[in-house]
Amino acid sequence: MVFNSLNWQRSELVQVSIPNSRQPWQIITSAGETLPVQTNPEEPSSLWFMAEVPAIGYRLFWLTPAQKVPPKNAEPIPNHWILENQFLKVEVDENTGELKQIYDKVAQRQVLSGPGNQLQFFTDKGQYWDAWNIDPDYEQYPLPGGTLEAIAWLSWGPLQQRLQVKHRFGQSQFCQDYVLDMDSPYLKIATTVDWQESQVLVKTAFPLTVTAAVATYEIPCGAIQRPTLPNPQLEPREQAKWEVPALHWADLTEDPASSLAYGVSLLNDCKYGYDAQPSQLRLSLLRSPNWPDPGCDRTQHQFTYAIYPHQGSWQAARTTHRGYELNRSLQVLTLPTDHPGFRSLPPLSQFLQVEAENLILMALKQAEEDPNQWMMRWYECHGESASIPLTHPLPLDHPHPVDLLERSLPALTSPQNQISPWQVVSIAFQDQQQAGR
Repeated sequence: MVFNSLNWQRSELVQVSIPNSRQPWQIITSAGETLPVQTNPEEPSSLWFMAEVPAIGYRLFWLTPAQKVPPKNAEPIPNHWILENQFLKVEVDENTGELKQIYDKVAQRQVLSGPGNQLQFFTDKGQYWDAWNIDPDYEQYPLPGGTLEAIAWLSWGPLQQRLQVKHRFGQSQFCQDYVLDMDSPYLKIATTVDWQESQVLVKTAFPLTVTAAVATYEIPCGAIQRPTLPNPQLEPREQAKWEVPALHWADLTEDPASSLAYGVSLLNDCKYGYDAQPSQLRLSLLRSPNWPDPGCDRTQHQFTYAIYPHQGSWQAARTTHRGYELNRSLQVLTLPTDHPGFRSLPPLSQFLQVEAENLILMALKQAEEDPNQWMMRWYECHGESASIPLTHPLPLDHPHPVDLLERSLPALTSPQNQISPWQVVSIAFQDQQQAGR
């Protein structure tokens, strides 16, 4: 069973554990369709397949022994370093392990103006608040880059291509997997680092073929635009923002209001420091301050970021949704065939239907003080108005607005239940099943 916690339908590659790697297995839908699968030589006890799951819902899939053994070496490992699907063609430099080029097949244009995913290292000391501040002149103290140790294919198939590169820097090792899934418009970079440096800052840089005077960054329940730097015409307080925070993504889009708008978003799952030049996005990956903890961050790290080229504005490209997808993967739950849920639940279910693409469901939870109430909390993510859905198949009724502390507010008066741009709205519902007991 595969669950989707986001309020839009998703088609995503998922991984399921198999009971016996020596036995071939297959995935079958509840309608009897056999889905394409892919195994990974690095993980023989798992199977990959593409799952399409409705919004705020689940879909049942059957894992069964395969009747036929799939032919071996049906798709031999290639002798090149190119990942490709219907959206992107990505070339990795075999000498450096960096991205040589990303070609957007939909827009038919190159994305990078120079080596992408370039790991840049800088001396990071001299600040009084060592663990909090980054020196404004850190770029004047670059360190030699890492050394490529290995490049190799981990998997190659119709569902996923995965190319691994390893770099050595000082006493540290970076292991990065370039991952391109079928039907995915962005390239993921899954990273594992054994970080053992002292007072070093490392960033990943993506020089781009787009040029923009402002960059857009996701902030809690919204987005903010900031000018790209350097720009000597800005006030000193704006020039001082050489490092700025963002949540799931940052974006550079040229001519966002025109029909020729084109941009690139840099997504992340746990790294929130960015800097943007007119034609470059960078993400801060690691630091290693000595104060107040002399051993700070000297350990193993795992994180993923992704590069997402797109036509149109970041709103039209649904960059916010892509960021949530990177951070909230579909959840796989393996159940035995005698589980009671198979008899009591349908094989496919959607708990909420949301027509507005610019609404994000933040929470669906039981009320803090009333067990007979449930809370839905929404926010608008594109700077546009939208209608809040108040109808659903859940046994919840009598919606009324509350504040963030779940205190009642005046009743909803708008016939369309409109939510304003960037607004956060919480709605309480009465649990009819609990109320009837």
